[in-house]
Amino acid sequence: MSGAAPVVSIWDRERIWVTSGSVALIFLAAIEALAVTTVMPIVSEALDGQALYAVAFAGTLATSVIGMVAAGAWSDARGPRGALYVAVTLFIIGLLMSGFATTMHQFLVGRLVQGLGTGGQTVALYVVVARLYPPHLHGRVFAAFAAAWVVPSMVGPFLAGAVAEYLDWRWAFLGVAVLTAIAFAIIALRLRGLDLGRGEPQDRRSLAVRMALAVVVAVFAVLVGFSADMDAAIGWPVALGAIAVIAVAVLPLLPRRTLRAGRGLPSVVLMRGIAAGTFFAAEAYIPYLLIERYGFSATWAGVALMLAALAWAGASQLQGRYGERLGNARITLISTSALLVALVSVLVAALGTVSPVLVIVGWGFAGGGMGLLYPRLTVLTLAYSTPGNQGFNSSALSISDSTGSAIVIAVAGLAVATLGGGADAFGIVFALCIALVLAGLVPGLRLGHAAESTAV
Repeated sequence: MSGAAPVVSIWDRERIWVTSGSVALIFLAAIEALAVTTVMPIVSEALDGQALYAVAFAGTLATSVIGMVAAGAWSDARGPRGALYVAVTLFIIGLLMSGFATTMHQFLVGRLVQGLGTGGQTVALYVVVARLYPPHLHGRVFAAFAAAWVVPSMVGPFLAGAVAEYLDWRWAFLGVAVLTAIAFAIIALRLRGLDLGRGEPQDRRSLAVRMALAVVVAVFAVLVGFSADMDAAIGWPVALGAIAVIAVAVLPLLPRRTLRAGRGLPSVVLMRGIAAGTFFAAEAYIPYLLIERYGFSATWAGVALMLAALAWAGASQLQGRYGERLGNARITLISTSALLVALVSVLVAALGTVSPVLVIVGWGFAGGGMGLLYPRLTVLTLAYSTPGNQGFNSSALSISDSTGSAIVIAVAGLAVATLGGGADAFGIVFALCIALVLAGLVPGLRLGHAAESTAV
């Protein structure tokens, strides 16, 4: 009589500690991301850096591109273990530098270092998933990653706002650094004895070129952000020129035909950049809008982000279970519609006098749309990949994510600065994001079908 077959899941005995450690790192990254969005209005005022508000977001995203390229190449050549260790260490160092900063420029340096770690950590974790989990569990893993935003979404914005308001904004960074070190110790111990495999040997010359291009992308993305601190007559030409350089430099870091929305993986990668740029550029100004227009405190402005984060996590769980049944085209249309509802709601709030409930509820639709789309794009990326290019493709997905976000956030900051700031100026940010959502339908309907599976 044969025994019952062992249950294969992301929480079985072979994977539970890796899953737990990875989810803990995602959890803390979520806490940090929500905390920064909530406390940045206070930080920029405390350090007299209002003109550099957007750079605090765009700079981190820009330098993350360097971390992504390095982690992708390292993971393909030697496995993701070392890349993950270095990335998490940089993330912690960046948090400490920002937490102890006494000027806005010191704070931004910390954010740049943090970006190196954030980018590398994301790519390394994706490759860990690809190497340790069978394909039919990938959807569940990324749904678990999204679920790691649930608790942060419930307490993170409120806690960050309360810490900044009643204690000191610095603890929003220093506290996360301490907790990340603990989570890192857990996953490092579990990964030490596991075979994470190797990919194909990397061409050193090709890698050097890719690293150089990543640095160019990061430097010019930061330059776009700093253009908001220039006179508009100079800032706009500088920003547009920098974006043109980025468009050329980023091409070798992405799959061929990405900027032309080629069917399959190129459109998956392009869609990620458009979706990320749209969502994160708009969300960066939601707390600012609530504070400027409606007189919210930092604590309650943070609470306003909770519904969107909860909707993101819930929709990700639905994608994990029903993504295959819904299909890629339907997911694109549902997600795009939800984002449009959200952006129109906050645009109306920016341009007129309406209840702040419209902002809070409306932005919840954006979280739901992203929760459905985001993990699906990750599943598709791994499905289009082979063991020899998992690192490259994972880094390409994250590069598109971060570069798109950095550029849109920086341009939004320049537009707000040009119009003199204030709640009325935020309308241009939300209008820009609406145009981007509509443009995203082109790659979104060309995602194709790989051998993806989200079944249990």
